[in-house]
Amino acid sequence: MDKKAVRVVRDYHQRTKHRLNRYAASLGYLDWANQPDPFRTFAGSQQIELVHPALGNTLLYDDLFSQPGVAAALNADFIGRLFYHSLALSAWKQAPHTRPWSLRINPSSGALYPTEGYLVSGAVPGLIESPGVFHYAPFRHGLERRCRLSQEQWQRLTDGLPAACLFIGLTSIYWRESWKYGERAFRYCQLDVGHAMGAITFSARALGWEVRLVETMADDDLDRLLGTHLQTGIEAEHADCLLVVYPADTDGAGPPVGELAPEAWRTRVPHATFNGKPNPLSRDHHPWPVIAEVSQATRKRSLDECPLPSLSASSASSLPGLVPVRQHPAEQIFRQRRSAQEMDGRTWLERRVFYQILQRTLPHGFPFNGLPWRPCVALVIFVHRVTDLAPGLYLFARSAAHETSLRQSLKSDFQWQAAEGSPPDLRLYRLMADDVRRAAKMVSCHQDIAAEGVFSLGMLAEFDAALAGGEAWRYPRLYWECGRIGQVLYLEAEAAGMRGTGIGCFFDDVMHEILGIKDQTWQSLYHFTVGGSLEDARLRTIPPYAHLGKARFDET
Repeated sequence: MDKKAVRVVRDYHQRTKHRLNRYAASLGYLDWANQPDPFRTFAGSQQIELVHPALGNTLLYDDLFSQPGVAAALNADFIGRLFYHSLALSAWKQAPHTRPWSLRINPSSGALYPTEGYLVSGAVPGLIESPGVFHYAPFRHGLERRCRLSQEQWQRLTDGLPAACLFIGLTSIYWRESWKYGERAFRYCQLDVGHAMGAITFSARALGWEVRLVETMADDDLDRLLGTHLQTGIEAEHADCLLVVYPADTDGAGPPVGELAPEAWRTRVPHATFNGKPNPLSRDHHPWPVIAEVSQATRKRSLDECPLPSLSASSASSLPGLVPVRQHPAEQIFRQRRSAQEMDGRTWLERRVFYQILQRTLPHGFPFNGLPWRPCVALVIFVHRVTDLAPGLYLFARSAAHETSLRQSLKSDFQWQAAEGSPPDLRLYRLMADDVRRAAKMVSCHQDIAAEGVFSLGMLAEFDAALAGGEAWRYPRLYWECGRIGQVLYLEAEAAGMRGTGIGCFFDDVMHEILGIKDQTWQSLYHFTVGGSLEDARLRTIPPYAHLGKARFDET
């Protein structure tokens, strides 16, 4: 047990809470002269262009939640599509008399995009002639080869895994977030990792492939695999996680995917020579030492901190849809996702669609079956305008195992009445019936967007339980689960003809006070809202790769 590391995490979490009388420490202004470059590149590395695919129209978004279809072949088109619909640019926006700014498929706090993606792969017909580690460059939609691996090294790395498989690694550049958000930035970086994991999982599913988090690899080994052990300083990347991607029809073949013993990974990770120099992102920086402290505290330092997952990898599907299958192509939903900037305060959501949105955040089956731990997050929902459902405060226990603890932690005078017409598997309870728009706005840093959607919510995580074993490295994973839930909410909002947006600014303990939480058994980590979006007509939308001469009609 690492009690010191857990103490660092607890101190950081308390220190970075927003409060009514003060916000978490930041500069308090935007230092535009040192705004970080949103695109990392590696000068001197081999550049590989990826396919810019036209949108596919055959696979529907709702079909993703049934059993996956036939797996696509591993080739140049596959790699291009996998990244194009997960980590690539989705559009550029431009206000009058300003420079354009980019948006991506994976959402990010403040559109700062601290998350970097890496491909670790064997040879790919028509694209990659030999195994290696590649940085994904979203500005060009291409790969940058960081190192070459021998065929023997690749076979050793993947021994026992499906014959057709690859890895995607995710890293974070904390400076990109702390430039704007100061000390709270570590939280947002972890949420962005969760969103990116979700985006990759959806993109792979559309190609008939599955994604599992490799939880049994120590961070030192992950650093060596991705080359992040060579980076230092405030602009360095910090390795977060490794995902194994493989055809769905091979699930269950051989040992459970992603559950190799920690000792096996240590001997498999090659000692490679990396090429390419990372570009500087800013001329000057403001240090935030507490971020470095919590980052170090949450590392998996030893093999003892890499237990085998508590849940076996499974391709179980979610429950049948509550509404008829909608005719939205999956890839179109991925690429049209945007964060709402303002809600109209008028739109209503049909109750059965609301229930389906919640149902798709249930932890069994897609897209949560790739997380090798028991669910840790419940949802507290401010319902504003859902047809045939009384406005009020609701509790959605995503896991039956959470109910006892939640009833003990929340106010004793809450109603705990089953929501009208809700399926039993939802465990959705009305805590109180009332107009809760004012409370939703107040708790979300006085932002109108939390009150003017059809609903907003806070994600409560089992905070004490996650740290009880002295395992500080579990702290980021609470945010990863929240981020994946947020990714589902984003896509479900698009499928319902609405928009969603994550809310990172909220008054932590005001939310807890509303609920009656007096300790850290449960902590609110992320807020979200869904509703009818108002578009700013002053903003111009530019196709994502118009700067490369690849503007297409289906992306305007």
